[in-house]
Amino acid sequence: MAQRESSTSSDSEFTLRDLVTSDEVREIHATIDTEWDPVLQSSRQTAAGRALWSHVINDPLADIFAGEKLLRGLYEKMRRDRLKNAKEVSGVMMAIRTLWFDTRLEAAIEALGCTGIQIVLLGAGMDARAYRMSCLKNNIVFELDFPELLQLKHNLINHAETTSTNTNTNLILQSARLVHVSADLREPDWFQKLTDSGFSPETNTIWLLEGILYYLSQNDAMQVLEAIANNMCKPTVRTALLADFMNKSAITLSNEMYHFYSDWPDELLPSLGFCEVNISQIGDLDANFGLLTDPENLFERRRNIPRAVETDPRDGSPCCRLYLVEAAGPGQVI
Repeated sequence: MAQRESSTSSDSEFTLRDLVTSDEVREIHATIDTEWDPVLQSSRQTAAGRALWSHVINDPLADIFAGEKLLRGLYEKMRRDRLKNAKEVSGVMMAIRTLWFDTRLEAAIEALGCTGIQIVLLGAGMDARAYRMSCLKNNIVFELDFPELLQLKHNLINHAETTSTNTNTNLILQSARLVHVSADLREPDWFQKLTDSGFSPETNTIWLLEGILYYLSQNDAMQVLEAIANNMCKPTVRTALLADFMNKSAITLSNEMYHFYSDWPDELLPSLGFCEVNISQIGDLDANFGLLTDPENLFERRRNIPRAVETDPRDGSPCCRLYLVEAAGPGQVI
């Protein structure tokens, strides 16, 4: 893992594992730098956040998934934030989002009986839960994403596994099985490709959509949600959905990157057939994890403004919100 020293340390004190700075890994990330678009690149930024918030997130692959350049860049932002006593340190939202999904996934697995569950990660990116969460040990994980991303991710994992063997360190697959599914969520055949890879609509399933919906168009995001909803109609099969939604103001942060939004996902999902919809915002009791200590932090301010208000009355800035949402299938509870 990347080693983060004290808040006053210089960049020279920031150290990376030899694995991250190896020629093989640098070559893979050089390919990513030149060939991937910004949406694909975002998966590495998420990994960098997990790596540099390693005091609360244990991820054995985060640093190799992020790559040296992004790790150094985020480290420098965090260092500057700490030096100026910023109310929020760079990467904190990503860390909280990761921890929220982790805790809700673990709770959903327990609620569904702990074993024989399918966990489907749509737009999986550089996710490493199959290698870091022991609650997956009796369950199958499906990771669906673009073929070029999954191939380079596979190459990075292979390199990490080889290094792990040579250095007697542990990199162990925690899930019973990990299945990579090459598909584009913007195409209607993604669900068929998932079933062709072994997914069964007859089996209890947890759908995990972390950091993906808002990159899709309105039509494509709705197609994804409707496909999930249309395949959870059997009362004997239990379904849980974990997803995050941006509101309309949030997508203005990058009109080129972000497209789909929902100001009221707790109304949208029931209209598709989901029930028991619970919604949280960064900073809520279940989405804080002790990482937001300044009472004047931005997320606390947003929480205290009614959701229907689009502009912060204090400074006129847009009320950008990220909603963390869990839901169950018809007539079910999580």
